[in-house]
Amino acid sequence: MSIVITGATGKLGRLALPALLKKGIPAHEIVAGGRNLELLRQFAEQGVHLKVIDYDRPETLTAAFTGAERVLFISGTDIGQRVRQHQNVIDAARAAGVELIAYTSVAHCDRTTVRLADEDKPTELALKTSGIPSVLLRHAWYTENYTDQIPTALEQGTIVGSAGAGRVSAATRADLAEADIAALLGAQGGEIYEMGGDEAFTLTELAAEVSRQSGKDIAYADLPTGEYRELLNSFGIPAPMDGLLADADRGVRDGEMLVETGDLSRLLGRPTTSLAEAVRTALS
Repeated sequence: MSIVITGATGKLGRLALPALLKKGIPAHEIVAGGRNLELLRQFAEQGVHLKVIDYDRPETLTAAFTGAERVLFISGTDIGQRVRQHQNVIDAARAAGVELIAYTSVAHCDRTTVRLADEDKPTELALKTSGIPSVLLRHAWYTENYTDQIPTALEQGTIVGSAGAGRVSAATRADLAEADIAALLGAQGGEIYEMGGDEAFTLTELAAEVSRQSGKDIAYADLPTGEYRELLNSFGIPAPMDGLLADADRGVRDGEMLVETGDLSRLLGRPTTSLAEAVRTALS
């Protein structure tokens, strides 16, 4: 079986590669690609084939997909350009005769109002009409989006957001990457996996967990969406990402990042990583 992982140089992709190797897929049957292959040199030493994969350069996609049976298609990060870029990926996969694509999308993509899904929706439609058997891997929010804020929270005594009392089924990237690989290898095409952590939490509960483990009093400060966007921008997060992140919190508030299917733990064959464990890892 020849397998390609696109976006393998990103945070999710670099976790998907070892998950694939752990499944017993021979390294020489794996192609991993991205824009900066220096980030993948350790995998080349294990026998994984490295190829430049740039969604803006169709010739790199053609070269990477030639002879491939299955592709883990990790969504791009160039906001505003992804519909065109993703179409390049799909066109190249179809031309190369790829047998199955598994695409990392957003939770409840078909019905969510979260703006992060604006470019995933047309990508899902393009896959559906491509004729390529496809699998949709719809991810809820990453736990690391919260635990990465812990050092700042410890300094300031506050976790800031705009999610109100909404619950989020966040999951670690490692859990999602492992489940993505399980789906990629086991799917026949047509499957849709809504993936989130087993234990949803509010940002107030996140603050309480950080307080409990750190011994410091951490509060959750809830802001209106517009004010939260301005705060993110003041921290150096540029437009449009500041607005997308603030809107994602609005989605959490409105229940759009709550996933209760159990798909993630079923794919893993175990419970998902708990919030307490994720916080413990971040603090260590």
